Amino acid sequence: MAPTPVTSCTSLPPVAGVGLRFPHHQAFLEQRPTVGWLEVHAENYMGGGQPLRVLQQLRQDYPVSLHGVGLSLGSAEGLDKAHLERLAQLAERMEPALVSEHLSWSMAGQTYLADLLPLPMTEEALAVVCRHVDQVQERLVRTILVENPSSYLQFAHSTIPEAQFLAAVAARTGCGILCDVNNVFVSACNHGWDALAYLDALPPQAIAEIHLAGHALTTLEGGAQLRIDDHGSRVAPEVWALYEQALARFGAQPTLIEWDTDIPPLPVLLAEAAQADHRLAQQGQGASHDTLPA
Repeated sequence: MAPTPVTSCTSLPPVAGVGLRFPHHQAFLEQRPTVGWLEVHAENYMGGGQPLRVLQQLRQDYPVSLHGVGLSLGSAEGLDKAHLERLAQLAERMEPALVSEHLSWSMAGQTYLADLLPLPMTEEALAVVCRHVDQVQERLVRTILVENPSSYLQFAHSTIPEAQFLAAVAARTGCGILCDVNNVFVSACNHGWDALAYLDALPPQAIAEIHLAGHALTTLEGGAQLRIDDHGSRVAPEVWALYEQALARFGAQPTLIEWDTDIPPLPVLLAEAAQADHRLAQQGQGASHDTLPA
């Protein structure tokens, strides 16, 4: 399968951005806080109305990235063409710097499931994902980024380690990789993986964005512990440490702070972004929040 001949994605500056969520719409409209860029869940803006009007206003002052959660790249039944068309129309209207999706599936029999479900890491699944990434890139006329998932189980018949699976998708389709460092940490803890070996298995030239978020730790019956990627707290110290290792391997990359549950006041979110910017600056290629990119 040859890489899809599409236009490369527009890069974001190697600074920190934040996920724009509805509770912060008004604050952004009134205050225009100084932050490098914004990322939104694409599905929240496909219906038009006030949310889209807000995003269009903010797009005049901030670079924007579209992060999809509903394409279901791993569904064996094929892509939902109507959903892809809605994404394409939103991208044409917003002209985002980046478009990304997840290495997961979330649709069966035309029914959307309220989760990003794990894939069996097999050659068959790899062919399905690559075919769908090609189709998305052809319709959008741009490369997309594919994000590594957080996971809580592994399929016994998987034959390809997850990082190598993701690297193969990038090599076969020409897509980029969104490296979610929190997801790497969560999955590594849950499955006993080596998080640094996971990072080492990703092709540095394919990395175009990094995600950071908080997670929860729960104790299961029998005493086993499970980490849940809930995006409901500050970035954990261990994840900040792994992020520094990722920057050492991949260089300074646009870095998003995600916060989707128990959403805090905006200054808390901006303070987390400032911590990422500090680490980016230490790489010698980042920037602080002193200057807003054009």
